[in-house]
Amino acid sequence: ENREAMLNSKSNKLTEALEHANKLFGKVCRAQEAALDARFLVLASNIGKEKANELHSEMSAFDSTAFAEDLLTFMGINRTEVEETDDSEDVPGGFLPSDAWQTVGGEALKYFRRAPTFHYMMGSFKSEPPVPKQRIERQKKASRGKAERAMPAQLKKMEESHQEATEKEVERILRILQTHFENDPNTPISFFDFVIDPNSFAHTVENMFHVSFLIRDGLAKIKLDEDELPIIEPTKPSGRGEEESRAGARNQVVISLDQKEWK
Repeated sequence: ENREAMLNSKSNKLTEALEHANKLFGKVCRAQEAALDARFLVLASNIGKEKANELHSEMSAFDSTAFAEDLLTFMGINRTEVEETDDSEDVPGGFLPSDAWQTVGGEALKYFRRAPTFHYMMGSFKSEPPVPKQRIERQKKASRGKAERAMPAQLKKMEESHQEATEKEVERILRILQTHFENDPNTPISFFDFVIDPNSFAHTVENMFHVSFLIRDGLAKIKLDEDELPIIEPTKPSGRGEEESRAGARNQVVISLDQKEWK
């Protein structure tokens, strides 16, 4: 409303408004009040710029370029050391010292000595007790018990199927061993020739695993030939009972076999 009066060079209303705003700013404690002060500062800066452009001192107007040069000098730039070239104006201001803005900030820090206080811009929220949720204990217990009953049954079924598959594979290997000895009982079988699958290292390990059950149960035995290499043969059935025929001393060993040795 008093823009024209403030732009008058003989008027001090702009200075009076700034002094009054400084007094009010000392009592600012909310963000909304600080925002109003910032709006006033923008308006006052614009009016001050227009008023400064109209000032004349010794027939020379205010030079914004000279003011910028003084500001750069305050930030630590010596223009006399910068080489003047024709295209220097097109070069971005990458020659600013690393602490240039820190210098300006340190100077501005003198005028901001108090930290803003904490407050709610839109008012504090209303704290209400949460609505109690209805608990359904019976349904949870019933579903949990049903899941616990289903899981062991499933695991038991998997263990039984795996055990049945192992037993079938052991019986198949035993039949192969017995068939070979029925056809040629005088030719021993090399243990490694019997278990090694030349096309699969994993299958070889499985064969050794299944043969170990035959050795454990006394259905086959391993001994060394003349070259100190292991040979395998099925045990001969005797007239004694099954428990008596398997009551002899048995020794179990661990064989180390890596892929290099398998190849």
